[in-house]
Amino acid sequence: MTKRVALITGGTGGIGSAICRELAAMGHTVVAGYYPPEKESSELWQQRKKDKGFEIALVPMDVASFDDCQRAISEISEKYGSVDILVNCAGITRDGTVKKMSEENWQAVMSTNLDSVFHVTRHVINGMLEKGWGRIINVASVNGQRGQFGQANYASAKAGMHGFTMAVALETAAKGITVNTVSPGYVATAMTEAMPENVLEAIINSVPMRRMGKPEEIAHAVCWLASEDNAYTTGANIPVNGGLFTSH
Repeated sequence: MTKRVALITGGTGGIGSAICRELAAMGHTVVAGYYPPEKESSELWQQRKKDKGFEIALVPMDVASFDDCQRAISEISEKYGSVDILVNCAGITRDGTVKKMSEENWQAVMSTNLDSVFHVTRHVINGMLEKGWGRIINVASVNGQRGQFGQANYASAKAGMHGFTMAVALETAAKGITVNTVSPGYVATAMTEAMPENVLEAIINSVPMRRMGKPEEIAHAVCWLASEDNAYTTGANIPVNGGLFTSH
């Protein structure tokens, strides 16, 4: 296996952390992007990973800013080399029905969840094209496939991510680059564990497998798509949702 440089945006989150660990365990140079105001907590996260044997670098980056993404990618390239594997995993929610949703909450979700995918991809794609090798994985959501009450902004952004995936996959298919989407269902993270017990129970009962997914299960799918073994799958949307939503 060739050692690659991997960038995971939202790398310190629940799913992002699992992806960082898996890629580091595969021997890659892993860089986790984090939101600049979260510097202190991100450095604590990094130390905890180091204590467990995972060497993961950090880079502050505001994924909603095209210019800040350019700065961050330049720093990574200067220190580690150009990015070979990009996992777009940064995301936020600002839930509310459309009749009550503010423009601010709409734009915040679109900027962080969808604009970011363009911002980061745009600044790494030329390096991949020059090498003739690259892997881009966009972490979307089952709610981008089926919609969700109170999440018009989030569902739109996540659906848009896969539209981006399909278009860029066509643009790069002949260049040794694969571009794919992974759409998780409900995943057990610190955020979901903080939900009221009755809400958790209702969620679990809605999943045919009768459980939430594990962050590691999302990471396994991402890491296969990021591997050299995946040379022929591109433009796909891989559901990891316990049977919650199926499509043909």
